[in-house]
Amino acid sequence: MAAPRNKTITVVLAVLGGTLGLHRFYLKGLGDWVGWLHPVPTALGWWGVERVLAYGQDDKLSWVLIPLLGLSMATACLAGIIYALMDREKWNRQFNPDHAADAPAGGTSWVTIGALIAALMVGTVSFMGSLAFGIQHYFEYQIEEARKISQ
Repeated sequence: MAAPRNKTITVVLAVLGGTLGLHRFYLKGLGDWVGWLHPVPTALGWWGVERVLAYGQDDKLSWVLIPLLGLSMATACLAGIIYALMDREKWNRQFNPDHAADAPAGGTSWVTIGALIAALMVGTVSFMGSLAFGIQHYFEYQIEEARKISQ
């Protein structure tokens, strides 16, 4: 019988290390190919941050890369929110099929609720920040191009 997967640990991993796929590796093992895709947009987003620090805010490639980091963070937090709101029976049926439907591993504790609140805050800030950054730079680019045409 496999060790039960704990909902609280999964939610905390999604909030703290979800951009690296840690929650997926905890639930499905290191063979989970979707988990291995998580670090790619995260690394590209950090590369965009490094480009802004090196070349300034006028670097157009960083305008595309930085929102990837925010969207990666928001996606990981969304996964944490979904896991935290899952009821015990559904959790155990999906992730602990060898255990009883009312097994304690699928239960919600105060730590789960705290991680849920953190996921809501971090996910919202990262998503809205990415959206604002991307839209702002897109419109600045459009205005710059319009000025070039008008001159």
